[in-house]
Amino acid sequence: MIIGLTYDLRSEYLKEGFSEEETAEFDKEETVAALEEALQANGFSTNRIGHVRQLAERLTLGHRWDLVFNIAEGMHGIGREAQVPALLDAYQIPYTFSDPLVMALTLHKAMCKQVVRDCGIPTPGFFLVRDLKDLQASNLNFPMFVKPNAEGTGKGIDSRSKVDSPEALLKTCELLLPKYPLGLIVEEYLPGREFTIAIAGTGKKARSLGVMEVIFTEKAEAHGYSYLNKDDYYTRVKYRIVNDALAERCTEVALASWNALGCRDAGRVDLRLNEKGDPGFMEVNPLAGLNPIHSDLPIICQKQGISFNELIGIIMHSAIERIPAGHSFSIR
Repeated sequence: MIIGLTYDLRSEYLKEGFSEEETAEFDKEETVAALEEALQANGFSTNRIGHVRQLAERLTLGHRWDLVFNIAEGMHGIGREAQVPALLDAYQIPYTFSDPLVMALTLHKAMCKQVVRDCGIPTPGFFLVRDLKDLQASNLNFPMFVKPNAEGTGKGIDSRSKVDSPEALLKTCELLLPKYPLGLIVEEYLPGREFTIAIAGTGKKARSLGVMEVIFTEKAEAHGYSYLNKDDYYTRVKYRIVNDALAERCTEVALASWNALGCRDAGRVDLRLNEKGDPGFMEVNPLAGLNPIHSDLPIICQKQGISFNELIGIIMHSAIERIPAGHSFSIR
């Protein structure tokens, strides 16, 4: 099989003038190279495509692939992670990971949490702030936690994200709203331990690959998995695999969330414990980072004895299994 690779190469965007923080979710050359090597180690031929505009150009030229391994995050709009999947759907080309609806829904944290909550899955109270006037409708209890509604990699999260008063809430929202026009999500703060669960598979075949606790050191920014904590995780964060009864409860919540949202192939679900020690849904990442050294999903797998090549093989098996019977390929 010929596998196309779609991705956003960070160095290309930096050359265009985008900042380090704006490109924080994008991939380095080493990640793309590692994916290419892992796919080839699993017996696949590879062909680099690049970002969504490069994909569109290749498609109009008549280029086709058996399947596309998609890690492209996109740059603009609430549907940025859905752009590549939507384009591939239009050309009936199979691809890894979730479909356009899931990608757009899960990037919009407030809508995602509303779906999860309506499915009966525990998640802290929340509301969306598009304008400072939205703060007047809040009926949540302090402390609260404020973060961008449509960002990842801890962007917009720092020591000021946890707020303990109306004044602090207003100040943090005043600071963040101009920078993040897609809005902010304000949640009731969960004070307990934090976990991220690696998920592989789709639907009834979805399973946990491991439950990892995220432990913040004394050097970490307080209260959350911030941009700085993630960027400097060697000194600010410790990771620990857990296999106890609590891990089983976390796995149940994670799998329920994964399947309620319709996520596919592989990703991560982030949970945190409330004051009673019960896990609550924070967010899901259906397009989890795949740097073999620095990304949480491969880190969990490595700690569980699953090599990077094996992880990529698991993802490919799930994606290929989803291809409808009788699907015809047009390879050029």
